[in-house]
Amino acid sequence: GVIEGLRALRPDAKFLELVHRLDRETSGVLLVAKKRSALRSLHEQLRLKTMQKDYLALVRGQWQSHCKVVQAPLLKNVLQSGERIVRVDAEGKPSETRFKVEERFDSANATLVKASPVTGRTHQIRVHTLHAGHPIAFDDRYGDREFDSSLSGTKLNRLFLHAAALRFEHPNSGETMRVEAPLDGALRYCLAALRASK
Repeated sequence: GVIEGLRALRPDAKFLELVHRLDRETSGVLLVAKKRSALRSLHEQLRLKTMQKDYLALVRGQWQSHCKVVQAPLLKNVLQSGERIVRVDAEGKPSETRFKVEERFDSANATLVKASPVTGRTHQIRVHTLHAGHPIAFDDRYGDREFDSSLSGTKLNRLFLHAAALRFEHPNSGETMRVEAPLDGALRYCLAALRASK
């Protein structure tokens, strides 16, 4: 895992813990606490929903601008294989994600959206986009193979979900911090190819 790798790179760091997790296929910002007190403070911000997380996702279809929030309870199932599958279910935990259209690609029938989860459930953005009728490109669990194959000219071959920015209060100073991660080459190339085919 990521945290074991970080500990191996920094053997002198006495305390390193992930503040939040990303799905294995998701790229972007990861926040790591170097002190237990910082971890507690940041977890409290997550619990109180004062930490803002912004992701970028390329989804199938034309996302409607009026669809700004998806509130759908999520239930996690663990299959015998150990694989986790999440679905919208009335028995699930309350879950909310806010969405904003960033860019439309009419010729590819795709939309780049900013997704800001208010709650932090497993696979939340992936399942909420699917629930809204717009699965994420190259999502091997909740995606649409036909949509994926229509993107073959973009050379994309992985989930287009990227943790673009985190905004939180510094545990010591109280200063508002914003940390951003640029898109990697594969995701940038995909968007450039889509823009070229507009």
